Amino acid sequence: VRALEAGADTLLMPADPDVAIRAVVAAVENGRITRTRIRESVVRILAAKERTGLDRKRFVDLEGIGDVVDSPEDNARAQEIADRAVTLVRNEGGVVPLNPAASVSFLVLTESRGSQQGKVLAAEVRKRMPNASITMLDPTAAESDLEQAAASTQTSAVTVVAAFVSVAAYRGSVALAGGYPALLNRVLANGKPVILVALGSPYLLRNFPIAGGYLTTYSTVAPSEIAAVKALFGEISIQGRLPVTIPGLAKYGDGIQLGGR
Repeated sequence: VRALEAGADTLLMPADPDVAIRAVVAAVENGRITRTRIRESVVRILAAKERTGLDRKRFVDLEGIGDVVDSPEDNARAQEIADRAVTLVRNEGGVVPLNPAASVSFLVLTESRGSQQGKVLAAEVRKRMPNASITMLDPTAAESDLEQAAASTQTSAVTVVAAFVSVAAYRGSVALAGGYPALLNRVLANGKPVILVALGSPYLLRNFPIAGGYLTTYSTVAPSEIAAVKALFGEISIQGRLPVTIPGLAKYGDGIQLGGR
């Protein structure tokens, strides 16, 4: 009901569709939502279907998918969206953008073994900083691997921790898998600047509130990996603002605005 009041026309994957339907019907019957408001949504939905030709052809031409998917124009637009979405929530000491002359360690925390996550990010970092220390980890990493990863950051001036967190947050909280939390707390305890990059949920800062630098991309897709690297190296202006509140740490609409180099 609140989604409709906010202007939504379609509800995507409500937790209980039957409950949602009954609630909307009740809201119309008691006058909270007017029938006219419902009709307006129906008209917009039908108009969208007409624009895409669903009133004439309901099925996709499988042979023609390659002509419209993964086009250079669409990929460029996806990258533009990812670039504009990057949000800088914290920047203590002006650690973002990175100093190209400084020694930087990168820890990439993927969500599963064998995942493709982080590979694009690592490749983009290598283009800009060929000698950077980049450690790729997954939740099954042994304690010895995590200790070695933490030790690898001690000689660097700055550490960037890129954490993939695609799992939906519950009441503003997310959890990193395996030994990641202990690893990250160990790195933060070094006393050197740490930039935490959340690829996915923006709520990760709640788990590590002492991070001096915090970037969030809201997505784990490859364009977001590229956008994060571009933002870290000051190649794009950072103009995103939080669409949510991170309780006790940042408010809806917060976002440090930085121009690109």
